[in-house]
Amino acid sequence: MTDEQKKDNVSEEAETAVAEVTEAEETKKEAVESTEESNGETADIPAFTGEVDGKAYTFEELEAASEDYSDEEFHELEGMYENTLSEIEEKEIVTGIVVSVDEKYVIVDIGFKSEGIVPANEFSNKVLENLQPGDEVEVFLDRVEDREGQLILSRKKADILQAWENIEKAHDTGEVIEGHIQRRIKGGMVVDIFGIDAFLPGSQIDVRPVRDFDAYVGKTMEFQIVKLNMQAENVVVSHRALIESDLEDQRQEILETIEAGQVLEGIVKNITDFGVFIDLGGVDGLLHITDLSWGRVDHPEEIVKLDQRMNVAVIDFDEDSKRVSLGLKQLQPHPWENIDIKFPENMRVQGRVVSIADYGAFIELEKGVEGLIHISEMSWTQHIKHPSQLVQKDDIIECVVLNINEEEKKISLGVKQLEKDPWEDLAERYPIGSTHKGIVRNLTNFGVFIELEPGIDGLVHVSDLSWTEKVDHPNEVVDKGQELEVVILAIDFDNRRITLGHKQVKDNPWEEYAEEYGLGAKVTGKVSKVTDKGMFIELPLGVDAFLPANKLTEQPEDLKAAFSEGDEVSGFVAEFDEPSKTFELSQIEGDMKEAKSSKKQQKSSSRPGTGSVETGTPTLGEMSGLADKLKEKENEDK
Repeated sequence: MTDEQKKDNVSEEAETAVAEVTEAEETKKEAVESTEESNGETADIPAFTGEVDGKAYTFEELEAASEDYSDEEFHELEGMYENTLSEIEEKEIVTGIVVSVDEKYVIVDIGFKSEGIVPANEFSNKVLENLQPGDEVEVFLDRVEDREGQLILSRKKADILQAWENIEKAHDTGEVIEGHIQRRIKGGMVVDIFGIDAFLPGSQIDVRPVRDFDAYVGKTMEFQIVKLNMQAENVVVSHRALIESDLEDQRQEILETIEAGQVLEGIVKNITDFGVFIDLGGVDGLLHITDLSWGRVDHPEEIVKLDQRMNVAVIDFDEDSKRVSLGLKQLQPHPWENIDIKFPENMRVQGRVVSIADYGAFIELEKGVEGLIHISEMSWTQHIKHPSQLVQKDDIIECVVLNINEEEKKISLGVKQLEKDPWEDLAERYPIGSTHKGIVRNLTNFGVFIELEPGIDGLVHVSDLSWTEKVDHPNEVVDKGQELEVVILAIDFDNRRITLGHKQVKDNPWEEYAEEYGLGAKVTGKVSKVTDKGMFIELPLGVDAFLPANKLTEQPEDLKAAFSEGDEVSGFVAEFDEPSKTFELSQIEGDMKEAKSSKKQQKSSSRPGTGSVETGTPTLGEMSGLADKLKEKENEDK
């Protein structure tokens, strides 16, 4: 579309709007004149009586050749008069001279045969107040003659046409223009440009995201026309384009001089979960959440706010991608400097619980300095399965500095050290061999845990529950919650373990059994139980001895049919082993002789200076030592 076509289109559109105003004024004028005539009012014009004042000329006389001028002179004079008239065309802007101004109309001479009338309301109040006869004004020539032969002019159409011409020129040349932001609409703002409404998208207001659009309403700002559709009368403007243009030189300068270690000033442009984008003046840099503070940061909003102006350090700059990595904590001294002076060992400190794991709780002593309270350092006595039993996140707790590892930046803390260690004087309260009462707290396959006092537990091994009975599981002898009398057998201070015994409360009956039922001794008892392999014989001291079926002098085909519970049976002691609780009888004569011979050898070897003591009936001391070894082995297995 050519410029002339564009201009014609705008003129036609402007003409429609102005024509409506002009026609309304003419209609109003005609209505007033009609009303005056109907009322017989002449408005100071004398009524016509039919009388003629002066000479009257006929049409023929007027067309007759003038006697004063020849035809040649007449045409010359006519041409001179026509040259005084301006060559004008309809639908154009022309410049005229103000002839007169009143409340309703402005009379304008545009150099035509007749003067034109412009409604006063088409001028702005400011212009109308200062408008005087003789002033030049630009008006739009709507029609050369209306039905009354009147020249029709419009100031409003002239302004509209001039505005579109200015807008088109500014768009073609990229000229910077001023506009007044009138109101806010969806997606942006409405801007008054030369009296024409233009659209300012929200993204084109500034290079940074706009949080408060209402703050721009009523402002006069500079804009650049970025899109123009004359037919649709659509104008889009941008203020951001001007800022970006100004920042481009500054951006190039920053990119050319930027390097790691520099400290730059920037403005917080955007905040995300992973970091903060900083506007350095045309160049955006990323301040990662890990570089905000030496301490733990859950979200960047804890440290910075939008539009905040701050200094940041350049950590890295990638020339290829033009990416800038920034840091804030690097502007502050490292919190681990002189850490051993700030937090010496055994010092009591306060901190905030920032994280809880299965193995302990992390405590923030100050920004960037965290320590770990291991679960084993939480209580001297309680069996804590998880740190949440003692602390919760964000709790402020007191603890003790146990150890500092500067190389790995680790600090070990403890809570139980705030109280006295109950194990310090444990040996005085629970000496070896002393008897105490405790509560059964837990039963396991290998023994019973006894609580001697709150937080102090000991273990009774399953082998130390009874001297005589073979216990497969502790629940055969004791119940949970039951009070049980025990003896302190051993204390392991390094591993904080107490070995207890229940059977040791009573004397060891096997010492009496050893004296009463030595090898080869003849005994008589009652059958307590019959099996396919032999019989259990209850002896007078209450101990059961086993008599194998193949050790009977007379071996019946059916042992259960031949013997019943309560039958008296005699024999002699063939084997006696207290550690394994082996007590075996026999009725065969050869076994008796062999047992007596073994007994003699034991007596001989037990005399001083006779050498080996590896055979024979074990003494009480030997049996106790063997029991201790067994318990130590079981503790190691655990």
